[in-house]
Amino acid sequence: MENAAGWSRLADLILLLGRLLLSLIFLHEGSSLATDMTATLATFAELGLPPVVTFGVIALQIGAGLSIAAGLLTRLGAAALGLFCLATAFLFHTNFASQNELLHFEKDLAIAGGMFVLAVSGAGWLSIDNLVKRQAKGLHSWLRAVL
Repeated sequence: MENAAGWSRLADLILLLGRLLLSLIFLHEGSSLATDMTATLATFAELGLPPVVTFGVIALQIGAGLSIAAGLLTRLGAAALGLFCLATAFLFHTNFASQNELLHFEKDLAIAGGMFVLAVSGAGWLSIDNLVKRQAKGLHSWLRAVL
């Protein structure tokens, strides 16, 4: 029994570490984009994207990144970032003649895969989601499923 409990604690720590590592790239990129809005808006405009998309991408990266790091509404944040990574891969990294583009395409697919695994598994015991589940017994079934 002690081995099972020890393994469970280790698994929870590894899940927390995985969440933090997955969120890091989005928190860094979102804050980098937000730091120099003039350059960010110009770059997005060169891609033919309106300012509303720029602000949406920044909000998604920072908001969902924080969601995953803290373990609050983790399944939603992970699913959103997984879909974002798929869209980014297929819309912006399809010049497979370029090794760099191929690498970005594969990286985006790998991150999307990790996000979808997290969306299915949930944040684990070391999360705000788990704390909310344990404290609030009368949660609606849809909210319980999201946590």
